Amino acid sequence: MRIAIIAPGSRGDVQPYIALGMGLQNAGHTLRFVSHQNFEALVTSHGLDFWSDENDVQEIVQNEEMRKRVEGGNFLSLMALMAKEAKIRARTLAEVGLDACRGMDLLLAGMGGIYTGLSLAERLKLPLLQAYLVPFTPTGSFASVLLAGQPAWFGAPLNRFSHHVTRQIIWQGIRSADNLSRQQVLKIPSASFWGPYHSKYLQGLPILYGFSPALIPAPPDWDQQDTHITGYWFLDSTSDWTPPADLVDFLASGSPPVYIGFGSMSNRDPQETANLVIEALAKTGKRAIMLSGWGGLHTTDLPETIFMVDSVPHAWLFPRLAAIVHHGGAGTTAAALRAGVPSVVIPFFGDQPFWGRIVAERGLGPGPIPRKKLTAERLASAIHTAVTDKDMRQRAARIGEVIRAEDGVGGAVEIIHGLEKR
Repeated sequence: MRIAIIAPGSRGDVQPYIALGMGLQNAGHTLRFVSHQNFEALVTSHGLDFWSDENDVQEIVQNEEMRKRVEGGNFLSLMALMAKEAKIRARTLAEVGLDACRGMDLLLAGMGGIYTGLSLAERLKLPLLQAYLVPFTPTGSFASVLLAGQPAWFGAPLNRFSHHVTRQIIWQGIRSADNLSRQQVLKIPSASFWGPYHSKYLQGLPILYGFSPALIPAPPDWDQQDTHITGYWFLDSTSDWTPPADLVDFLASGSPPVYIGFGSMSNRDPQETANLVIEALAKTGKRAIMLSGWGGLHTTDLPETIFMVDSVPHAWLFPRLAAIVHHGGAGTTAAALRAGVPSVVIPFFGDQPFWGRIVAERGLGPGPIPRKKLTAERLASAIHTAVTDKDMRQRAARIGEVIRAEDGVGGAVEIIHGLEKR
């Protein structure tokens, strides 16, 4: 089959779809990959045909107003700003997507690309396969990933309702941008006010989930025949990557360090955040590897016990660590779980509190600390627990073994491959 994957978002959002695309291409399918210009080198280095929408996602994330709202953790406020950004960039994504998807047999998208994907599916009369990194199908078993703070007494009816509420919040935020691209580029009618969730271009197709059933088993009220939790879609580093000699030396010079990095999450005051982290580490007496990343986390005067890096493949680094402090993004959480190392989750917004809660409920790390409530004392206490709690470390090691034995990409490819026989 000829398949187009539509995957906008941050690097953590994009990487799993590259892995899935590689698996499909290696199985004989023809692939086109649509995403932001930032990921052209990453996508093409893995042998996939890349189509850029010319948008710079890093520029969006580093915007001062975006930093303020991300750090504040107000989901509705952040959605309003993201809706504004989406409207500005809707036309280019639709134009590039339309060119990329012509002549394809199947479109594939997750939460970041589902609405553009459905508009393109309608314009080109193509089926669209849903492939998500977080639970998106309504269920009574747990609340929506974007409303993860709901109390346990919510119960099945309110849990299920929370998923529909989340779907509407996301759709109403993006609806104006979607209508703009439909009218100006695709020349098709606007989608339903309530969203395109029942589009005929989704009917009769499976839904894929790229996370481990050992972490989140399939809820009993999901369609057990056509909803598949395949395991994670990991994208490991290319074989020509070599770790820097000074990093290797640092790792070898003492006990396993703690990792601290917040991925693409921006901080309004990176220096203040770095100072908080350094103070917490001093309280624990632990060495650390600190990721600068898009968050701009930096300091001009690091102690010898802290090593700063711009980026390092998680698959190589994480198994060498004592604990992993991160923002709770789906991709980083997956990499930490596979490494078999406890996580300390500092969620900012979105699905991150959900993953932080899941990690804590499974006993794979201490309770999450929301970014706006982060202090040196709380961080030091959480790191101490993650490093010293033997039961927690054993549970993390066990689930790491399970996840490393899974073949999420292979399972997803087999399901997609089977569509040709339908």
